[in-house]
Amino acid sequence: QVQLVESGGGLVQAGGSLRLSCAASGRSFRTNIMGWFRQAPDKDREFVASISSGGGVTHYAHSVKGRFTLSRDNARNTTYLQMNSLKPEDTAVYYCAAHLPDGTPRYWGQGTQVTVSS
Repeated sequence: QVQLVESGGGLVQAGGSLRLSCAASGRSFRTNIMGWFRQAPDKDREFVASISSGGGVTHYAHSVKGRFTLSRDNARNTTYLQMNSLKPEDTAVYYCAAHLPDGTPRYWGQGTQVTVSS
């Protein structure tokens, strides 16, 4: 129903910034809560941020509050994760997700690698 493709990952020095994009296809995009998750090697996948269908409500993990900003452009079927003041601890594969109304992620992108060096 929803297909997601992430882009924008890469290698950046600590303190730098990256902007991840998630392009969505499917008629239900505008109705979906969109989220970002990440998974570091040998770690469980963890929640990073989510945004409501209209973009008016956002939630962030404590570890990224004040540094990451999630937004969406429904006209372009795209959600963005702006990541500033990156830390080596942010190194992970980042996944975009489309959520069910109860907040459960259902559809996933392929993931994009973010590596933050010292």
